[in-house]
Amino acid sequence: MYELIPVADAPELDEEAGRRFVEDWPEFIFHDEGVKPYRERRVAYFRDWEFYLVDGSRRLIGGCWGVPIAWDGSVGDLPGGFTDSLARSVESHEAGVVPNTFVLMAAAVRNDEQGKGHAGRVITAVRDRAVEAGLPRVIAPVRPTLKSSYPLIDISEFMTWTRADGLPLDPWVRTHVRLGATILAPAPASQTMTGTVADWEKWIGLALPATGTYVIPDGLTTLAVDRTADTGLYVEPNIWMRHR
Repeated sequence: MYELIPVADAPELDEEAGRRFVEDWPEFIFHDEGVKPYRERRVAYFRDWEFYLVDGSRRLIGGCWGVPIAWDGSVGDLPGGFTDSLARSVESHEAGVVPNTFVLMAAAVRNDEQGKGHAGRVITAVRDRAVEAGLPRVIAPVRPTLKSSYPLIDISEFMTWTRADGLPLDPWVRTHVRLGATILAPAPASQTMTGTVADWEKWIGLALPATGTYVIPDGLTTLAVDRTADTGLYVEPNIWMRHR
């Protein structure tokens, strides 16, 4: 028996969630400067859209969060990706815009519970919550996990790759498709991470001795390093998917 519960109803799980749900993410993903201006306002406005998946004994299994936005249903009106969705949700809320769409921003399952269908439980449950709350459209800027094995391939091509059975090659995209989602469009600049050369060497555990383009661990695309300017620039692509 599993249940999706609001994060606000289970503060005793916060510390464990803070540890468990960063295990499978690369360090650099937490350094998107574009997120910072909206982080606190997002929590203040949309705390009700943060959830934990727990079992019958309230053991933490997984979690997810998202934001409501107004979207006209067209590819042209999609946000640029993760960061732009966050900005649109906060700014639209402050402007009094009525949302009609739920953006699933992130979903995670603890390492020792993966491979048991929990990701599908999380996504299905939050999708149903959104629809019940009056947000009939549900979309997600999906981070394709297998893309890190093909960092030189453009996201618009990668998202078309399928297996012999016709399902997407990428396992996380495939999970969404099996739950009824469809691929909408690439989000080539979903997030932008910048830092000094020293920052990047710390985040990825590699020396970056010269100006150039680098393939990095867990990177979905390449890192551009400028030693003279002491900067590293990484622009992460995602894939827009629609559940409803």
